[in-house]
Amino acid sequence: MGSSVDRHADLAEPLGAWLAAEGVHLLTGAGEGVMAAVSRAFYEAPARRGMVIGIVPGTGYERRPGYPNPWVEIPIYTHLPLSGRRGTEPMSRNHINVLSADVMVALPGGEGTVSELALARRYGRPAIAFVRSRGDILEIPDGTPVTSEWDEVRDFVRRNLKR
Repeated sequence: MGSSVDRHADLAEPLGAWLAAEGVHLLTGAGEGVMAAVSRAFYEAPARRGMVIGIVPGTGYERRPGYPNPWVEIPIYTHLPLSGRRGTEPMSRNHINVLSADVMVALPGGEGTVSELALARRYGRPAIAFVRSRGDILEIPDGTPVTSEWDEVRDFVRRNLKR
């Protein structure tokens, strides 16, 4: 989870490639920015064993521009249009994103990322913020682990994966 604008490739690409080699599926919000960067790295990893799944926001019968990004192999189209600062409301796909993932890694992002972290806390889902500094995510909920260290992210994900 992370920015729909900025790619933050230095964080997203190594994460995507590593997850592909771990034999898991990648679930994102199907958009651009971090979602596209991690999806591309996952998709292009030579050792990957999982699929790229994207939960696509809905606006009725019209598709939102940029969704799904080209690396999403399994798009799940929803009727749920809300995101950003409204991402914790019932009509947001963020609920599906958080509840469908075994573990959530939040990369730098804005209000949508904040809402996904808040939902992870609400639903008791494991989540970690992988950022260069705390300011890379507007407001990280209390109790959410925050790190810039790759080893800590890897260990957190492995501890919380349901295999």
